[in-house]
Amino acid sequence: MTASDEPTPRHDRVERHATPGPRNSLAHWTAARNPLRVAINYVVVWLVRISPSLRLKRWLLRRIGVTVGAGVSWGLEATPDVFWPDLITVEAGAIVGYDATILCHEFLQDEYRTGEVVVGERAMIGAGAIVLPGVEVGEGASVAANSLVTRDVPPGATVAGVPARQMGDDDVPAAT
Repeated sequence: MTASDEPTPRHDRVERHATPGPRNSLAHWTAARNPLRVAINYVVVWLVRISPSLRLKRWLLRRIGVTVGAGVSWGLEATPDVFWPDLITVEAGAIVGYDATILCHEFLQDEYRTGEVVVGERAMIGAGAIVLPGVEVGEGASVAANSLVTRDVPPGATVAGVPARQMGDDDVPAAT
């Protein structure tokens, strides 16, 4: 693999925004996003989390700006980013598992960061997993339950852990 073939690290795809005041960036969230927009997003996200209807979930997610492909399954209690849902793309046939979280922002002390998250076609995000801003989960990839995804997941790969690391053939128990 040459240097030009290597994937761009998520931190290079995350946009940095200076904190507009003397305290941490979360204290200034209303300067970053319109409070009414965030309140509307919150109500819609709450409905998405509790609705058993996948069709309704897809429709609601699209209303707040999430790009949702055909046949996406969004699990109960799964949460899209409330501040920047418009930075999420979930491609056709992907599954976002129960209580998973997709974040497109990070509020820090001196700045906040935003980044797009793309979940590829037929990819799977396991229950309770958290995907951080700027991450791309490749087509057909799998994220194990309760994993923290801090870097891109290659197409077809399986990752697990905190932070999530790619699983190899050595990690799979032999059949008996």
